[in-house]
Amino acid sequence: MGLVILDRDGVINHDSDAHIKSPDEWRPISGSLEAIARLCRAEYKIVIATNQSGVARGLFSIDTLNRIHSRMLDHVHKKGGAIDAIFFCPHDSGDGCQCRKPEPGMLLDIAKRLKTTLHGVPFVGDSASDLHAAINAGAQPVLLLSGTNEFNLISGQRVTTDTALADVPVFQNLAAFADALLEGRLETSTIASERRS
Repeated sequence: MGLVILDRDGVINHDSDAHIKSPDEWRPISGSLEAIARLCRAEYKIVIATNQSGVARGLFSIDTLNRIHSRMLDHVHKKGGAIDAIFFCPHDSGDGCQCRKPEPGMLLDIAKRLKTTLHGVPFVGDSASDLHAAINAGAQPVLLLSGTNEFNLISGQRVTTDTALADVPVFQNLAAFADALLEGRLETSTIASERRS
């Protein structure tokens, strides 16, 4: 059985600059739940790793976060998929924790809890902090374009000057990633680098 680690906001559900603060605000990205179901049918274990600084900022409580996750799990289940575990960092950027991405603590905790290595394990996110967390933890970073817009768009390609991210596989959304993984073509699409163009 393989392992795929997913960020939440911008990967499974639509993100918001104001945070997802209630179950009603949680809305799945088209095709994402079906993608999780396909990965489950292929015997991949799905684990979530998500920064949720809204807890530290007082925007929502742990109880509300649990209810948001219950809604997500219910929607995934209705599509025939399953999420094995949800790991989250409730801290803000100034708290100095080791679990807030891009720090690797959350991913390393997943590896420890599951008694596995992260070598070759995709960590699928929509931001540079997700990609750097994957690199820092020894996982395989994968970028989706369904969330944040922090990467510049030039000639139809996302561009980064961060050389550490230049060869990261990039896909439009979780459905496209799942297709590529299941078809054995994960490495075929990478972020273009301004330094190479």
